[in-house]
Amino acid sequence: MRLAWILFAVQVASAAGPIQLSLKRAVEVAVSPEGNTSIQLSGEALKQAQSRSAQARAALLPDLEASVTERSQTESLAAMGIKVVVPILNFQLPTFVGPFTTMDARATVTQSVFDFSSIRRFQASKVGVSAARSDVDSTEEQVAAQVARAYLAAVRADADVESAQSDVTLAEALLKQAENQKAAGTGTGIEITRAKVQLANDRQRLLVAGNQRTSARLHLMRVMGLRLDTELELTDKLAYTPVDAITIEQAKAQALKERPDLKAQQEREANARMAASATKMERLPTLAAFGDYGSIGTGFDSALPTRTYGVSLRVPVFDGGRRDARRAESASQYRSEKVRTNDLKEQIELDVRLALDGLESAEEQVQVAKEGLELAENELTQARRRYDAGVAISVEVTDAQTRLERARDNQTEALYNYNVARIDLAQATGKVRSMVQ
Repeated sequence: MRLAWILFAVQVASAAGPIQLSLKRAVEVAVSPEGNTSIQLSGEALKQAQSRSAQARAALLPDLEASVTERSQTESLAAMGIKVVVPILNFQLPTFVGPFTTMDARATVTQSVFDFSSIRRFQASKVGVSAARSDVDSTEEQVAAQVARAYLAAVRADADVESAQSDVTLAEALLKQAENQKAAGTGTGIEITRAKVQLANDRQRLLVAGNQRTSARLHLMRVMGLRLDTELELTDKLAYTPVDAITIEQAKAQALKERPDLKAQQEREANARMAASATKMERLPTLAAFGDYGSIGTGFDSALPTRTYGVSLRVPVFDGGRRDARRAESASQYRSEKVRTNDLKEQIELDVRLALDGLESAEEQVQVAKEGLELAENELTQARRRYDAGVAISVEVTDAQTRLERARDNQTEALYNYNVARIDLAQATGKVRSMVQ
């Protein structure tokens, strides 16, 4: 994905004209690490999870420290309760000694031997990393769906502009026809005026469609993470692409298997379960080994080696209820994640059902719009012939023209809704990225 972004950036920098952009390329650029902002944030969240796992693993590894200390000090023996008197010699040790110098060079190591709570926390952290990776996949699916919808909106805006331009061209032809009819003595001035009004309305629609196209392309570049001054030329068009028949049960099973957000939630639930288990294990004894070795003396030349080693067994007895409170909190967090998992499964079933219903309805809209466009084109052709023959007035042509414009809009709307429904179904089943390939 990073390569896709680099290649696209090079193309943008070297291009002299508009950049050729397909839906597949748009998704690839958006889900690259340098693309959409959500992708970048999910990547940072994964790095944070990996860092937390490394911190949890550190509790199981040796802790080695080295130090060199040299100090000059004085001591008050009287303050420590030391008073030595030699009666025979009538001699008493001084109550204040020093200054004297002490040098200590030492290496210290500690190693956890048995700490089940730390082991379980490390296991939970690894599940947390896996959940973060699934979150990255889920974010990529969401961004891919968002970009696909934005791309379709931009393609629809292009289709609206083309349709509006066709309407203007048709209106100009009908105005020319009305003028010819008047010149031949079979038309009237009101028919020319009516044709001019229709032409003005169509030109107004063309201006509005052009503004909407600009807005749609700016939104597409925003969700892709591109500079807003980039010139784009969209290579894909609105088209009808049949979808393989699938039942609700098949779609639901596929969604439960493929949806990355469900995988991430299930892993978060496992992480919460292990974290709760780790809190319970804090009541178990822990065993650690320790040791140090070094030299101590008044200087490097007079230092003597000394060492310490041993094992430490710690048994928790009472901590004021802190562990009990933490155990109750972690158990509640685990139950909350279980509730979220069940809720997400129900939401997935709803998404699948709505997507399949929407796709079925959109397919019917496409067929009806196609038939309506064919009928509207035939009606206008016949109306123009009747008008040329002098057996009809221009109102019949104008009405047919209006119905044709509406039929064109209906077809664009139907194709757009159908392709959006395909994206909805792909997102519901976790297949957006594979769909646009």
